[in-house]
Formats: sequence, C-alpha cells, structure tokens
Amino acid sequence: MRNIMTIMLITIFTVSTQNVLAQKTSKTSTIVIKTSTQCGMCKTRVEKAMAYEKGVTTSSLDVDKAEFTVTYKPAKTSPEKIRITISQLGYDADGVKANKRAHDNLPNCCQKGGHGM
Repeated sequence: MRNIMTIMLITIFTVSTQNVLAQKTSKTSTIVIKTSTQCGMCKTRVEKAMAYEKGVTTSSLDVDKAEFTVTYKPAKTSPEKIRITISQLGYDADGVKANKRAHDNLPNCCQKGGHGM
C-alpha cells in the first residue's frame, strides 16, 4: 500500500511539473517596432508577411503612428529576426535599415518620401 501511494505521488508530481514547463514554453511576448511604413498598402504587405513568419502569433500595423505591434513566441523567433524580416520587405524597423533593393521595388506611395508622406 505504501508503494502504491509513493508511485501515485511521483506520478502526480511529474505530470504537474510537465504542465508548468509546457506553459512556460508557450508564453508569448509583444514588441512595438517603429517602421517607415506609409499607407494601407504597406499595412497589408507587412501584416501578410508576418502571418507566415515562424513564431509570430499576431501582428498589427498602426499606419498613422508607423508602429508595428507583433506578438511572438520567444522560443521560435526574436525581435531582431522580426526587424530583419521587416527590413527585407523594404521598410526600416527601429534601427534596422530597409533593404535598398526591396525598398526601391515598393510602389511609390510605400517608399520613404513617396506620396504617403
């Protein structure tokens, strides 16, 4: 009887510990990135690209403030990777400058100094 109680307690402890660890790894973080986005086309382009980015759970661009809010899983991606992805689309992302070739391929309204400013 004593062995059965010991086994039950160990099992309960193990299951509880695994649940706690699973919760910690599924935790998300949120960052706000200042971008060089200009218009609704920029919003569509950046949000669509983030939908395919590994580890990103939600994203939303405030065009008026040029602020991109991203919720992500730190175990899957990082703020730096997210900024690099935005720069590869042709937009500045905080201190990461836009990829020049990608920026030059954007519609005029989406380029810095374009019709959106």
